[in-house]
Amino acid sequence: MLRLGRGLKSLALGPGALASARLSAGAEMPKKAGAANRGKSQSKEPERPPPPVGPVAVDPKGCVTIAIHAKPGSKQNAITDLTTEAVSVAIAAPPSEGEANAELCRYLSKVLELRKSDVVLDKGGKSREKVVKLLASTTPEEILEKLEKQVEQK
Repeated sequence: MLRLGRGLKSLALGPGALASARLSAGAEMPKKAGAANRGKSQSKEPERPPPPVGPVAVDPKGCVTIAIHAKPGSKQNAITDLTTEAVSVAIAAPPSEGEANAELCRYLSKVLELRKSDVVLDKGGKSREKVVKLLASTTPEEILEKLEKQVEQK
């Protein structure tokens, strides 16, 4: 029976290979060139806008988005509340076959003074929590101002 021991390993690796394979306690592996210089200044991605502080935000593509809490089946269209999470909108259309979604986009285009084709439902087709995307070039501040003005008229 042949026993493989430590001496055989060092013989296979060569003299001193085992000692050099072990790193001393304070030694580090060499780093790639330029690895220490990596940081935010060299990132290739464009700077992202800050996270939204209200229901109106800008998506990565630059479109303004509005978080909506829809209340279909109301007597009349109205913006009922403006919170940090969403804009509550009462919609005078039943929540069937997308009628309320179409009416929501029509109503928001009227309130925000945009074309109907510039107001598109982005998320939440079958939910009360929706995200509406505005394709027109506008700022979140302008949109928030128009929404606040509409809430005050209520």
